Amino acid sequence: MLGDMVASPPVPGTATHSERLWFGPTGWFGVLGFAVVLVIALYPVGVAPALVAGAVTLAVGLAVAAAWATRVRVADGELWAGPAHLPLTLTGEVRALDAGATREELGPRLDARAYVLLRAWARTAVRVEVADPADPTPYWLVSTRRPADLAAAITAGRERPATRAV
Repeated sequence: MLGDMVASPPVPGTATHSERLWFGPTGWFGVLGFAVVLVIALYPVGVAPALVAGAVTLAVGLAVAAAWATRVRVADGELWAGPAHLPLTLTGEVRALDAGATREELGPRLDARAYVLLRAWARTAVRVEVADPADPTPYWLVSTRRPADLAAAITAGRERPATRAV
């Protein structure tokens, strides 16, 4: 009974929230469309060169799309947003933002000192206050497709610190 009430710490190396911010449908159609246009443009030169160029262009486009698919995760007691990370013990208030609130935060309410991980194809975000008095960054604004899940993972991770493997 007592074991059911005690929250166990997360296992090191596991994420309580993880997502990749892949392109939306418009981005994928853009990659495919560019490859098709290249095939059509090179068709008068020859069918084989046109198809090879189209296939190479499609492969490169997919590789670029994969490279641009930024990872957002909460793992090992830290929030990772792209290359940046913030210990959950240094986070303050966390707010999940819908599309309208995200647009407002990125416009007139944006503080120039904030860390912003913005992906235009993910219209919602999470605002995380930074509670470190030595850090000049007042808050993080992180794009996510699942703002409620990310906010819950940050809050839960802050309440139960992660244990590190030695």
